[in-house]
Amino acid sequence: MEIIIREARETDMKAVLGLIVELAVYEKEPDAVINTEENLIRDAFGKDKLINCTVAEHEGKVIGFFITYVSYSTWNGRCLYLEDLYVQEAYRRHGVGKMLFDELVDQAKKMGAKRLDWQVLDWNEPAIKFYEKIGATIDKDWYNGRMFF
Repeated sequence: MEIIIREARETDMKAVLGLIVELAVYEKEPDAVINTEENLIRDAFGKDKLINCTVAEHEGKVIGFFITYVSYSTWNGRCLYLEDLYVQEAYRRHGVGKMLFDELVDQAKKMGAKRLDWQVLDWNEPAIKFYEKIGATIDKDWYNGRMFF
């Protein structure tokens, strides 16, 4: 199976949004996505760019993605935050997630990040096992704070 990992294009954002909706369903939040294709385009390609998006492509179809943004640690300096990484179910167990994660690590190193952060749901055993298999630690000591506006 030939997989291409590449920087997303504006024309990919409809497919990326579809994958975001699939991820929300998987995470048992099917009605939680309020983002739009237009917002993704603005935030990934606009004048005030906020995010970076990388996709996995198979036979011209976007089958996975990750979205990141720069964050900052007062202790470590520049960091990269992984907002989401997702691969369609039919393409899992073919190394696509690992290919995406390897690209993510390369991007973090190239930008001089001192740390890569992300969250994983405590019930998502397949994701936890994936992250542990590639050498990540899952920190259970911190609680997440959040406010919606």
